[in-house]
Amino acid sequence: MKLALARILLAAGLLSTLAGCTRGMSDLREWVAQQKAMKGAPLQPLPVVKTFETFTYNDQDQRDPFSPSPIELNGYGNNGNGPRPDANRPKQPLEAFPLDSLKMVGTIGTGANIEALIKDPTGVIHRVHRNNYLGQNDGHVTDITLDHVDLTELIPNGNGGWMERQATIALSGQ
Repeated sequence: MKLALARILLAAGLLSTLAGCTRGMSDLREWVAQQKAMKGAPLQPLPVVKTFETFTYNDQDQRDPFSPSPIELNGYGNNGNGPRPDANRPKQPLEAFPLDSLKMVGTIGTGANIEALIKDPTGVIHRVHRNNYLGQNDGHVTDITLDHVDLTELIPNGNGGWMERQATIALSGQ
């Protein structure tokens, strides 16, 4: 009997709550109708389109910016004879890392047999000889000394070709 009474009271409470949710919608509908009836803010007029006069590049001192540059015409562009990466060369392990993430931690040997010890970001130490490659820009090791490694990188020149850039990895003071 008590369970049936509790169910009836619960059902009555739910119905009264639902009835309270639907009551009072007329003022909301009235406010929405007022807002729709209001006039919107005036739009600003469109800006006037400026016309520009055309310019012809007839003067010998001014180069047409849309024509090939003298650098491209002299063979350092897309099909020039300048430096370029060797696409057929197999990549070496240290070419997977950016040059600034590699650290020189020491050397082994002397003279022509000197090797640099380079630590990669994962903590592995690699032996590097002259003519090895490291870094992501085809960095070719040209010289190894007791306190640094010199290399030459090939970077894009912005005209579809490549140019050489000198870089150094110094012995880190860990």
